[in-house]
Order: sequence, then structure tokens, then C-alpha cells
Amino acid sequence: MKPSSIAILSTLLLLITKANSEPSKDAFIQCLENQANMSPKPISEAIFTAESPLFMPTLFAYFRNSRFNRTTNRIPTAIITATHETHVQATVICAKYHSLLLRIRSGGHDYEGLSYVSNEPFVILDMFSLRSIDINIQAETAWVQAGATLGELYYSISQKSKVHAFPGGVCSSVATGGHFIGAGYGNLLRKYGLTVDNIIDAKIVDVNGKILDRKSMGEDVFWAIRGGGASFGVILSWNLKLVSIPEAVTFFQVDRALEEGAVDLVHIWQEVANKLPEDIFIRLKFLHWREHDNKFMVRFVALYLGKTDTLLPMMNQRFPELGLKQKDCIETSWVETTLLWQDMDPKQTNLLLDRQTTSTFGPSPFKAKSDYVKTSIAKPALEELWKKVDNTPGLAMEWNPYGGKMSQIPESETPFPHRAGYKFKIQYWYFSNDTLEPLQKVYDFMAPYASQSPREAFLNYRDLDVGQNGNGEDPNVFGAKYFKGNFERLRKVKTKFDPSNFFRNEQSIPPLSA
Repeated sequence: MKPSSIAILSTLLLLITKANSEPSKDAFIQCLENQANMSPKPISEAIFTAESPLFMPTLFAYFRNSRFNRTTNRIPTAIITATHETHVQATVICAKYHSLLLRIRSGGHDYEGLSYVSNEPFVILDMFSLRSIDINIQAETAWVQAGATLGELYYSISQKSKVHAFPGGVCSSVATGGHFIGAGYGNLLRKYGLTVDNIIDAKIVDVNGKILDRKSMGEDVFWAIRGGGASFGVILSWNLKLVSIPEAVTFFQVDRALEEGAVDLVHIWQEVANKLPEDIFIRLKFLHWREHDNKFMVRFVALYLGKTDTLLPMMNQRFPELGLKQKDCIETSWVETTLLWQDMDPKQTNLLLDRQTTSTFGPSPFKAKSDYVKTSIAKPALEELWKKVDNTPGLAMEWNPYGGKMSQIPESETPFPHRAGYKFKIQYWYFSNDTLEPLQKVYDFMAPYASQSPREAFLNYRDLDVGQNGNGEDPNVFGAKYFKGNFERLRKVKTKFDPSNFFRNEQSIPPLSA
């Protein structure tokens, strides 16, 4: 046997030994089978423990951040790949009864791996098989199960209509379960707001294993689940309001290097992007681009809800410095632009059904952080920032403009509070398995230019540095950064709906008694 094979076998034996030593495993499995004994789909086929040859492939199938692919991780007592709602109910009831932490995984894109990693005995409830999508074009609505990906949703809409869409994220392998509970957004946010601004109903399994809809859960809970995170129950499905789009839209991208006036353009973008008509969204992507000999560049990438013949005059009037040309633009259908945003062939719309990661970078080890910006950053600071990022291989940024619809919705409408008064949001990525110090240095440099008291952050860009439950930390610290004044209301809902704090993680909403 090869040394590598021996190492793999030894690791597997160690993991199995750890799993077998977990308390209550057999009793937990028996509980599941008893609770779901009337299910139309046998739950036994959905349960995986370390003895199963499919356990490890199932565990690692949705590890999107390889920073957590460590053999030293505690492995779950069991993985339940639910194929029916009754499996979800049984898992909640039995995990609670046997005092096992429940990790809920739909797409695995949680940046800190909180949907599949834990330091205490836990089980994984995997939702990826609950992925049905029911489109009603006449009513302009859709029911989407939590395990369905954004790509599957976009593809399904496109098969029914050329003039409907949904304002979700640009990464098609993200699942709706996690994306929506954190208030997902995408390149339609300036026109239609966030995902949670377009949700009209939901089905959730509560702490007692009951299935509730908007009416039976009540308006406070329905408010909380639309952006408050995985703190209140297990989302089974969402009822979405589809939005109207033109049959033909325009995508463009323009790359600029330092010697092409990139810093000047970024400075101007700050003043322009959030004030443009709400039909256009222009993101900045700062990266060492492979197609430019790994040179550090900024890419202006945009979606415009209209044709090129109206886009060009508007851009020449409002942002002439960019120098947008006809050759930079692709006029096509909305669904094809969802592929263009991922650097994929727009004609192969079936690629949206690929559930593996569609990130430009693949399943790399990474750390992410976020900022909100209310005041434009002066050009000298931008020049210094450019140097810092340019000299930090593995570091990238995305700047996303606000304005439009986002300025019209009160910050208390949903748990997501970052609405009017913001110019843009920053996402920092650092791709490395080594020290995270270079990322922290850039983040520290940006402190004077970000929102203040608190320095705000975006829940879906999970960052445990923002603060954590436990360890003697005050949850109001991270709560204020993610939710501002909405955090107190979220805690009140949590106290009433899940007083025992069963649904919890390092950054979940704690009850008031915690």
C-alpha cells in the first residue's frame, strides 16, 4: 500500500473512532427513525454516520472554503440529507432531545463554515435535496425550497418567461436557504432591493418541530427570518415575488490599469455610481487579473436593464470618463447575463444547474471582511490603498453601489439596516492558507473611511472577527455592526420563539436571557 493511501486510511479510522465515541449516536438515530416512521420517504436512506462509505464524500461535498478542510475537525455525529419535510422535523426534535447542536447546510457558502463545522457535538442537517421550484408566471410568484440554488432558480424562471427575474446574487451555486436569511443581494438591488424585499411568504420548522407559514408564525418572526440569520428555525421554502425586466438587457465590463487612469476612475465612480438611474448597477472588482498577465486591475462590470442604444448616451453624459464603447457591451437576455457575471459561456444556460462552486477562484482557502462607506474616499487615500492591495498577492476587493431602491426602504423594514445614506459596500477577499495579517492590515487602513460607531458589516459576508457569542463577549457588539437598531427587536423575537436558544451558532441572535 502507498504511503499516501496509508495516511488516508489512518485518518478515516481516526475520524470513525471519534464518531463512535460520541454520546447518544445510536439513540439519536433511533429517535430519527421513530419520529419519521410515517414519512413517505424512509429517513434511514438519508442518514449517514462515519461507518458509511458515503459519509466523508457527503461531509466534504459542500465545503466551499477549504480553510476548514482539516482532519482535526470534530466530525458530526450524523449527517441527515433530508429528502422530505418530515426528515427536517424529526432532526430538529431529536437533536434538541439529545442535546446535539444542529448545523443547517444548504449550499455551504457560509464564509466561516458555520453550517458544517463545530467544536461541540453536532449533527448536520443537509438541505441540498430539498430543491423543488414552482414558478407561477401568471401570479408572478415562485415557491422555492431552501436547498435550491440561485442558478436553478434563474434557469427555472428563464424557462417560463423572458421578462421576469429575481434579484438574487451573482454566484449561481449559492443556495436560497442561506442566501435569503442573510438578506442576499445582487446586481438588481438598485432597481428592486434585496432578496428579502421580495419575499412574501415562507415555511419554517420551529423549535418544536412544527411547520409554520407566514400566518401561523406571525409577522414578527416573518420579519426576523428575512435577514436575521439562522436563529429562529429551519427554512423549508420561500415564496418569492418575481420582478419585471426587459427582454433585452445589456452587460458590459471595462478593465483599467493604473497607467490608464484607474484611480481617477474609481474616485469618480464613488460620486456617480449611487446616483445613476436605478436601472444600472456598476460593480468594481479589484484583482490581479490572469487575462492581463496577473496585473493588478480594476474591472467595471455592469448590468443595465435596457438596450445599448440608450445605455451609451446615458453613460457618455453621466460617466464619460469611463469611455464606454459599443464593443464593450453585450446585449442579451437576463439569464445569459447571470453567466457572464461569472465569466461563463452565456449560451450554456444549463451551466446554471451545476451545483458545484462557480467562483472564479474555485474552492480555495479564503477569509472575507466587509465595510460600508458613506463618504467618498479622497484620491490620495485611494492611491495608497491601490499600492497596498497591488502589493498583496491573494487580496481582492469588490465595491457595490447603493442608491436607487435601497434608499427608499426604511432600515427597520427588515433586519438588514444598511439602506439610505450609503454610497457603497466593500467586500474584501484574501485567498491564503497562511497568516491573515495582510488582509487585516488593509482592513485597518480602511477604518477611517468606513462607517463609524459602529463600523458596520454584512451578515452574509460572515466574519467572526466582528464578534461572537460566548467567550465573555457582549453580543450587542456584533449585533450592532450587522443589524444596528434592529438587533434589540431580533432578540425579543428570539426570546419568544426560541427561548432555549436551540438554533444557535457563533453569531446567531441570542435570547435576552443569554
